[in-house]
Amino acid sequence: MDKNKIVKKYSNGEVTVVWEPSKCIHAGNCVRGLPEVFDAKSKPWINIEGADTQSIINQVKDCPSGALSILGNEKSETQASQPPVNTLIELMKNGPMVIDGEIKLTQADGSVILKNKKTAFCRCGASSRKPYCDGSHTSAGFVG
Repeated sequence: MDKNKIVKKYSNGEVTVVWEPSKCIHAGNCVRGLPEVFDAKSKPWINIEGADTQSIINQVKDCPSGALSILGNEKSETQASQPPVNTLIELMKNGPMVIDGEIKLTQADGSVILKNKKTAFCRCGASSRKPYCDGSHTSAGFVG
């Protein structure tokens, strides 16, 4: 199986956390923000019963790469999937540039990718997934 197509789902009956490991940049926001649900040392690493649904939704929204997303009942899914009114750009300390909102990305080959959730772009130049961040800034010692 192509590891870039792996998708894992964890459901508590109200919402489903979707994890796409190929997008993960290992920023650790999930583990630091809600360790009772996200524990990298456990198998499976997501304990969907570890917190209330709204806490899980709020933490997943903080994922800088978009590797975590939410599916759920009509109300939760709408709240979690609506793009923000404005597109927000954040330069993470010693890490990627994160764009949260709708963007149209035209790549060097002319292909166009539409995104409507958080996307982490490489700033260090070391990523093997350019223009996306793959977490290489950590081992490269990027400061910025």
